[in-house]
Amino acid sequence: MNEFELKYGCNPNQKPSRIFMKDGSELPITVLNGRPGYINFLDAFNSWQLVKELKEALGLPAATSFKHVSPTSAAVGLPLSDSLKKACFVDGFEGLDESPLACAYVRARGTDRLCSFGDWVALSDVCDVTTAKLLAREVSDGIIAPGYEPEALEILKGKRKGGYNIVQIDPNYKPAPIETKDVYGITFEQGRNEFKIGEHLLENIVTANKDLPESAKRDLIVALITLKYTQSNSVCYAIDGQAIGVGAGQQSRIHCTRLAGTKADTWLMRQHPKALNLPFIPTMGRPERDNVIDGYINGNEEDVCADGIWQNYFTEQPAPITAKERAEWLAGFSGVALASDAFFPFADNIKRAFASGVTYVAEPGGSIRDDLVIAECDKNNMVMAFTGMRLFHH
Repeated sequence: MNEFELKYGCNPNQKPSRIFMKDGSELPITVLNGRPGYINFLDAFNSWQLVKELKEALGLPAATSFKHVSPTSAAVGLPLSDSLKKACFVDGFEGLDESPLACAYVRARGTDRLCSFGDWVALSDVCDVTTAKLLAREVSDGIIAPGYEPEALEILKGKRKGGYNIVQIDPNYKPAPIETKDVYGITFEQGRNEFKIGEHLLENIVTANKDLPESAKRDLIVALITLKYTQSNSVCYAIDGQAIGVGAGQQSRIHCTRLAGTKADTWLMRQHPKALNLPFIPTMGRPERDNVIDGYINGNEEDVCADGIWQNYFTEQPAPITAKERAEWLAGFSGVALASDAFFPFADNIKRAFASGVTYVAEPGGSIRDDLVIAECDKNNMVMAFTGMRLFHH
């Protein structure tokens, strides 16, 4: 099969639509179930590149959750703490501790659960039964992986009344070195971004503090590879082998940093004892709980703890997290890594990052105000490496 006909393009009015190999060769994929659409395949091919590169860089199974051609998170398969399991609704899940791939998936899917609702999933390794069982519980559009255990495939085929999109990709496929795309009838051509991200990018430390532990190198690599496949401008916060805040597609870098920082704060606050122990009505599903937890943490459209409202969600009225409790909880976190796909033009980005526990920073450098950005890092005893490499993605 060298082409696959799609129902329509980005929108229902955009027909005809297909994916195909221009040179007439076989597509490197097999659709095992469902009928993926145009945006599904954009997510699939971008997400696959991300997890493939993460696995190659860190030697650990990797997973990512994509929505609208940007990752909501990405992670490698490290063990999960008890609080992390509870925050991700997987405490007590049988077999989780024995599957690093499942741990990677839980981290990636659980980080920003609101944005991951109806996501596309990519796995670096053959999908095992534990990962399939976890995925079967979530609202998702599809998955791409290099293979599936037979039982795992049958589990996934049962999603969405049998219509779940399941794609298998040839892990040995290597695209042509030159890529093209058309915009307004005009063809763009460029060399593929084959730049390899690894520890070598973190050698040029420009701050007074040069103590960059291995765990921080890992988290900065996770953040940088995530950014390589995130719509620019973008920044990414990461800790413990997972991206915990992705700010994508903003015109201003400080808005990227604020957006991603807010997501990182929400992720950290989800592990606050009050958030972990909310007395939900037993019949409330996970997506509804996600919305309520987000409202509980951030306020949003309604006060879920208020009289006349809490009864919709809880068996008893919960005590809110006070501003003091929030500040104290967030102040207890440090060691967060932050990466940017281009240089920070002002020190305000560092100030915002520090407020979310950032200790380690990687950015290309090259701004006329680099000295001010470095000084702000030094003020907070942060470590910053200049990578010298921009990672724009459009």
